[in-house]
Amino acid sequence: MYGWLVSLVWLPLTRTLPRWLWARRKTHQLIRPIRLPGRRGRRGPLGAQENTDENVFRVLNDLSQRQVVRLAQADTAAEAGRPDGHSRHEEAMVVLEQLLLRALLEDLSDPPTGGLWPKRRRRTARPVILVPLPRDPEQSPPEEAAQTRAKVLRAERFLSAFCEMQQSAHAPGPLVIAIGRPSDALLNRIGPPQEVTLGPAGHLLHEPNSGNPVLVPLSDESFNRPGLPIRLVEPKTFRFSWRMITIAWIAGTVALAVAMAALTVPRSRDSHGCVGGPDPVAASARSDQVATDPTGWYDAAVAAIQQQNERAVALFRSGRTVRSIVVFVSNRPTSPIDTLFDGTIPELRGIALWQRKLNQDANADRSQVPLLVDVRETGLAFHDAEQKARELVEQVRIWTPRTDHSDDYKQVIGVLGYAQSRNETKAALKVLDEANILAIGTTATANEMLGESSYWPVTPLNSREAAIAGAFAATQHIIARHGDSGGCVPAKQALVIEDYDDLYSRSLAEQFMTRFQGKSQRINFTQGSTAPTGLPPDTSNYTDTTNLANRVCEEISEQPDTVVYWSSRAQDFTAFVTSFDTQGTCTHHDVTVLGGNELGGNVSQTGVFNNKQWLRLYYSAHRLPTDDARADSATKNFVNDYNTFVTSTTKSEDPWLEDGHSAVAYDAFHVLSRVADITYGGNPTARPTDMEAFFRAGSITFNGATGYIHYAAGVNQPPVDKTLVLLHQTGKHPVAVIVCGAYQQGQSSSTQDKPCLGAPR
Repeated sequence: MYGWLVSLVWLPLTRTLPRWLWARRKTHQLIRPIRLPGRRGRRGPLGAQENTDENVFRVLNDLSQRQVVRLAQADTAAEAGRPDGHSRHEEAMVVLEQLLLRALLEDLSDPPTGGLWPKRRRRTARPVILVPLPRDPEQSPPEEAAQTRAKVLRAERFLSAFCEMQQSAHAPGPLVIAIGRPSDALLNRIGPPQEVTLGPAGHLLHEPNSGNPVLVPLSDESFNRPGLPIRLVEPKTFRFSWRMITIAWIAGTVALAVAMAALTVPRSRDSHGCVGGPDPVAASARSDQVATDPTGWYDAAVAAIQQQNERAVALFRSGRTVRSIVVFVSNRPTSPIDTLFDGTIPELRGIALWQRKLNQDANADRSQVPLLVDVRETGLAFHDAEQKARELVEQVRIWTPRTDHSDDYKQVIGVLGYAQSRNETKAALKVLDEANILAIGTTATANEMLGESSYWPVTPLNSREAAIAGAFAATQHIIARHGDSGGCVPAKQALVIEDYDDLYSRSLAEQFMTRFQGKSQRINFTQGSTAPTGLPPDTSNYTDTTNLANRVCEEISEQPDTVVYWSSRAQDFTAFVTSFDTQGTCTHHDVTVLGGNELGGNVSQTGVFNNKQWLRLYYSAHRLPTDDARADSATKNFVNDYNTFVTSTTKSEDPWLEDGHSAVAYDAFHVLSRVADITYGGNPTARPTDMEAFFRAGSITFNGATGYIHYAAGVNQPPVDKTLVLLHQTGKHPVAVIVCGAYQQGQSSSTQDKPCLGAPR
């Protein structure tokens, strides 16, 4: 019994825990951010702009991606028998060697030496790198000659790169010792090295000016001599006396008993604070609807795109490779309500912003392919999406360039858009997939849209959103309770409001009900129409907002710990809130609503939240709020550019200041243009059907306005662990209460708050 208790309490405290803490600390030291040395504006040896504010591995990653493409092109040329294939392959390998060596030199910082600590007294002043030089391949057996020649090439390439890179490394840098016999070609590149034996080479560790490699010439017979004997040493172990173990065991038992007693003390369930704060949406909410200019705002966004199209054509006339893409949007908004509840205008603004940045960068970077944007409307709620897709497929099929290639910029290579998950947009994607036309989605999130292999979304799927929302509602304190102590509690019941005829709404509702750990009731709400066909038998149906408000009031009165999960569109939510408040029979309760990304930003601009002291609102979003400390520079830079664009093109207040449509469209266009760079940057004769093959290689990685974006190879899924944010709306100021996913490189939902765990990544 005594030994069992010691192994249960003492060993974890004295062995397992210290080892775990030490390993965690060392891991943190290894993956710490490393910065490029030097002054702002100085050019580094790799041709990269060195900047104290920029991560060295981010720069090296961008450069290496270009070299990988160059290496693939060289291999293709070599297989085709072109004489320049081998030289281009070797040039690319030299640059990659320099990239890897530069990263190594940045990570080999000088260790602290001297002082009283034993670890510092044992340290040397510099790291040491031993480079073996294989013997002459001509002296090797025929079956080993090729392998030996490759080893010699790699060793000599490393030494050549080190001689170039060590001049910019931190002094004195590592000591490189080459062992063997160098070839004449290597000596011509790096000069005659200092020849020493292994004994004197060790003294060079303390000479700060010995940055060049040194040579230890060894003959083959040197390795046949007997080595030095090394005697075995048994490490000493440390053990506590039995008295110390007994005292520690008694103290641990007492501490554990006190902790268990503290956990079992009953506490009021209303004593918890509310996630995101106690304020309802009425706190500082606007009382009037924001003034809109549907035609003016839409035309301004399209005009900005057309201006960038003209710049792209000018680049084509100067000899650059330029291609076109098609953006499918719904209808041009004409009324103020359509404008507020439709994401077309902010989406076009995001597209215009990325096109402008692409053209600016392409002026200096010839590897980037400028793109023309052809905006095509598909009717109200994408009613004509399938027909418009068929028209595009026919256009791509019959397109033939002129013999002088003067109209190559008109060739359509991909599709962007489809901001809503509907049966019409799903059918349109099927048409594009049959023609192998790459399509990058914007804010469409239904899992059902993934049936087509050429479609790649940018936003998280409904399954991920519903998993996070379900865990959030069931575990977090979001339902306000009245009483002496106040506070909030988790939800025990969910009323799921959906529009069964809407693919997005139906998909999100079904996904949420399967993931919410509690009782749930499904309610279909379609204004002014009959019950849809195929409605599940356990689903209630309402067509009138008054009847829906009465039903919600009854459920909340019977079970106060109820959350209303709204998967339907924002316009229907506005009608519900207005009717619920007009009835007034249940506004003495606090109603907590959890919904998708359509709620919040759009609805708050209608003035419907004014004086709604009974409403608590949480909703999902695709980017962090501007003032959130976790937002990185890519998000903040985009918001600044967006605000400047709005100020220069509109005269009134912007309804979409915190809306995610523009940021999602910006990143989606970035993804599509990156694929175009890879496909057409080195091969202007590539076909549009080649785009998807390059996409599936998994090389699309960057920090975007909506978070870190990295597509896994081979599967048409959203970016891995894509960012999803849950916001608490308090008037005009949303607060991020849950942030899941890689909103920055290195972040992961597996290490974040509890609602993020277990969600599909």
